[in-house]
Formats: sequence, structure tokens, C-alpha cells
Amino acid sequence: MAPVWSSCSNRCLLAATNLHFPSYFTAAISIATPQHPENQPESISFFSLNNKESIISTIKSISNKTHLLQIHAHILRTTLIQDAAVSHHFLCRVALSGPLQSPTYSHRFFQQISNPFVSHYNTMIRAYSFSDSPQKALFLYQDMRRRGIAANPLTSSFVVKSCIKFLYLLGGVQVHCNIFKDGHQSDSLLLTALMDLYSQCQKYDDACKVFDEMPQKDTVAWNVMISCFIRNNRTRDALSLFDVMQMEKYECVPDDVTCLLLLQACARLNALEFGERIHSYIMVHGYGGALNLSNSLISMYSRCGCLDKAYDVFMGMKNKNVVSWSAMISGLAVNGYGRKAIEAFEEMQRNGIQPDDHTFTGVLSACSHSGLLDEGVSFFDRMISEFGITPAIHHYGCMVDLLGRAGLLDKAYQLITSMEGKPDSTVLRTLLGACRIHGHVTLGEQVIEHLIELKAQDAGDYVLLLNLYSSAGHWEKVAEVRKLMREKSIQTTPGCCTIELKGAVHEFVVDDNSHSRKVEIYNTLDEINKQLKIAGYVVELSSELHKIDDKEKGYALSYHSEKLAIAFGVLVTPPGTTLRVASNLRICVDCHNFLKLFSAVYNRDVILRDHKRFHRFRRGHCSCNDYW
Repeated sequence: MAPVWSSCSNRCLLAATNLHFPSYFTAAISIATPQHPENQPESISFFSLNNKESIISTIKSISNKTHLLQIHAHILRTTLIQDAAVSHHFLCRVALSGPLQSPTYSHRFFQQISNPFVSHYNTMIRAYSFSDSPQKALFLYQDMRRRGIAANPLTSSFVVKSCIKFLYLLGGVQVHCNIFKDGHQSDSLLLTALMDLYSQCQKYDDACKVFDEMPQKDTVAWNVMISCFIRNNRTRDALSLFDVMQMEKYECVPDDVTCLLLLQACARLNALEFGERIHSYIMVHGYGGALNLSNSLISMYSRCGCLDKAYDVFMGMKNKNVVSWSAMISGLAVNGYGRKAIEAFEEMQRNGIQPDDHTFTGVLSACSHSGLLDEGVSFFDRMISEFGITPAIHHYGCMVDLLGRAGLLDKAYQLITSMEGKPDSTVLRTLLGACRIHGHVTLGEQVIEHLIELKAQDAGDYVLLLNLYSSAGHWEKVAEVRKLMREKSIQTTPGCCTIELKGAVHEFVVDDNSHSRKVEIYNTLDEINKQLKIAGYVVELSSELHKIDDKEKGYALSYHSEKLAIAFGVLVTPPGTTLRVASNLRICVDCHNFLKLFSAVYNRDVILRDHKRFHRFRRGHCSCNDYW
């Protein structure tokens, strides 16, 4: 007896041709035809596929491309393609996994289904959400709604994820509206995806609103909220969620992703005590073996200036990868241990770990922070010639910083002009900072012109230029720049410092009056100033950029955020306690001198991290050796 599908042979071949399937597809139809089985010993026996359950089972198990094509031909000939279960399982194989996985192929198959169900649309939308063409998922979603097929929460979730892929906020808002129309506003998984979209599109208030309206908040939702706060520079709020989510009201257990996010937040805030809490939580809950968490712990401890604990974590790791070594090298670099960073690099090679571009960023920054000019130039050359790594913009940035700090401004500028691509604003700002250090006004003005051409200038650039002009005594140009900033409504970023006490992070800005203990803080700072003046402290007036008299300059410099944070630390901690401060700006010369003398007079170590590097003040000296 001839197979039931043989009569459909010509029709199915014609259908395949009209759909412009690849040549190997039409070949597969021929392979599937049983008239000449002796020519195809590996072809599937379709006589055994006498019901859809057996076909579905075969579809799930096939790992061979040719056999999958044979199945395709078979379900075309038997019209089983119109069976929802069969077509859905085959579509999943070609859209989401398997040897024929391809958005193009799966979409052609999808078009052959006369009356697709929501499951078919979901499969295709999901496939496009992972592809390089996520916008096609939205076209399918619109087509689905035009055809009157009701979306379910999975549909909307996959569409939202597609919007996230190319940050399409308007599409996400439209889906959000449809979610209310469809009555899916209580689906936690869907609302979590919406939160993520709003967060990544920098619509933080909308993300918070969705979170507040969620009837059930699981760990994933809390993680997205923590991530949202971190992106919005609300890092202290991100830390507070760790305790809130575990309250009896929510009873939500933080997972490894929660820990990873919070370690990043601790690194930003210099929140060592809180980071130690997360470390303990990781160990108690059995996450200690996770490589990414160990790497993040190294980075957190390093950025909090606690290099000994970073080293303990590093040495306790059974399997160190290139990320682990790079994190340790970068930690040594940022803490001013340039030679140690180079030694770690050499040890890494002896252990058979090949460095990557991030490793070289760490070792080049180590040379820059420690003034190791010859070593830095050598590593830059070796990166290209020995390891075959093409320098990226951050490598050039390290080299410009190294040359600029060494006073080789012309060479730094030549390196920038020799780059294959155009320099970005970060590299140019690095050179501008070097111009400020060495008082090179002419080159500084050239750099500003380049930044204007890039349309990348911001308030920090003008502050550097102001500093450059004021240090050179060009007060007329200072006035011109200030006038330009007023005309362009350019607002400078206020200096902000944080200091941690018993897991709580306290924040200060210049002339801060917001703290609940402000009177005590200012009284303590006045007492510190008196003691330091007795020891020989003299205000560095050049750190004040306004053309005012010396008395006014001295007053303005007295209440910088670094000094207020230190005064608070003295007020609330026992004598001899190490104070850890983080600043969002580069520390000024006056505050640097202040902290050196403070560490000697009060016999306290101070670890300050500004936006460039660490400064460890001890017994009147700084680890940077006044090179920052």
C-alpha cells in the first residue's frame, strides 16, 4: 500500500518552492520519499510515524539536520503541519534549539501554518527576542493582535524582552497598556520584565511604580529593583533593600544574583562593613564556590581599600580564571602597589593563564599610578607584539595618563593623534588633567577644542580648564569660562563624600547642613583645624578656583566634603579607628595636605578613594607619594 502522503507529493514540492526554501529542503523531500529507499539508508522510516504522538516524540529526539528536514517534508505532505501540537513542537526545534535553529527558517515554517495559535506566536516572538532582529518580534505581536489572537502573559513578556534588547521604550509602553487591557497586571514575571525595561531606559520612577504595584514580589523582582537603584546612582537605597526584602512582610530570600549586585554597590560606596555582611551571607548560604562572586569579592575589597581581604579571597579560590587574576592585578594597581601588580602579572603567566585586554588595563594602570614609565611602555608594546591584543581606548587612556603624569605631554598628544580611530572624551579628559597638573595652558585649550568638536564636553571639563587658568593666574580667562558656563547653563557636580558607620552610609557635600548631627560635626571640624594649625597646617589657597581674597578662600576650603566626613568619623568612632572615605571627585591639594597631617596628629589611618585612585594616609604620609 502506498503511503497516505504520496498523493500530496507534487503539491508539497510546489509549496516548498513557492516559499523559497533552501535547496537542501527540497532535497530533503526527495530523501523522505520511500520510492528509492536503497539510496538513503539513513533516512527515517516514516511508516512507523503513524500517529502524531510518535512524530512529536521523533521531533524532540532528532539531532540530525537531514532527519529534521525529512520530518518537515513529512508533515507538509500529510498536512500535519496544520495540527497545532505537531507544528508547535517542530517550530520550537527550528526556532529555539536544535541543528536547524534559524529565525529565517523558522519564520518560513511559521508562515505555512494556516491558523497559528498563541503558542506559535510565542515561540517566534521568543526566538526573535534572542536574535539580532528583536524588532521583528514587535511586528509579529502586532500581526497577532490584528488577527484577534489573545496574547497571554508569556507573549507580552517576550515582547517586552525584545524591547529591552534595543531599548525601545515606546514599544514597551504600548505593551504595558495592552497588559491592562488583557487583564495581566498581576503577573509578577511579566511586571518584572517591564521593570527591567523602564530601568534600562532610565525611567526609574516608572520602574518603581510597577514594583510597588506588584501583588507578589519574588527574588527576581527585588534583584531588578536593586539593579534599577544602582543604575540611578541610588546606591545607598540599593543596599537598604537587602534587609527590606527579608522582612516578615515579604519573606524573600536573597540569591546569588542579589549578592553579586550588592557587592557592586558596596564597591561603589566604599561600604566595607556591608560588603563583609554580604560575604558572610554568601558563605552561610553555600555560594562560596561561585567564581563570579569570588571575583566580585576581590573587586569589592580592593575598591574598599582592604587589599588583605581581597588577597585572602583570591588565595582561597580553587580555580582562578583570567578574570580573577585581572581583578587582583587591578586591585593592587588602584591601591598604589604597582610593583606588586607587575609581579602578579608574571605569576599569572607562570600559572599558564593567558592575559586578556582587561588584564593589560590593570597592569598599565598600575604603571600609571606608580609612575613606572619604562615598564608601562614595555607592557604596551608587549601587549601588541607578544600577545596580539589590539589596544582599545582604555589602554590608550592608561598610556596617556602615564605619559601625562610624567610630564611628557607632547608624547601623550602624539599617541592620541596616532590612534587608528578617533579618541573619545575619556582619553582627552585624561590629557586635560595632565595639562592641569603641569600647567600646560596652550595644550589644555587644544584639548577643550577637541572635546567641543566631539560635542562631549561636560561640567568637569570646564572645571579642569578653570583650574588650569587659575593656577596660571589667568583670571580674565577664568571669568570668560564662568560666563560661558552660565550662558550654557552648565552646572558643576558638587563634591560628595561618603563614610560608613555600622553598615549605614553617611553622605556629605561641601558646606553640608543636612546631617542630623551637623552642629557636633562642625564643632569637631573646628577643633581638628585648630590642632592641625598648631602642628603646622597651612591652607593651600591655590585649591580655591574663585578670585576672592585669601581669608574667603580659606573659609571656602575649610568645609570641603572630605573634611566633614573625617570630622564625622572622629565624632562617632573610638580613637585609632581607621576611617574610610569615598569621594566622587579628585581630591584637591588642600584636602590632601590636611589628611596627611591629620593622620599624624590624630594617629589614625585614613583610606580615601577619589574618582581616580586610592590614598592611604598614615603617620603624615600618603601611599600615592603625592603623585595623583
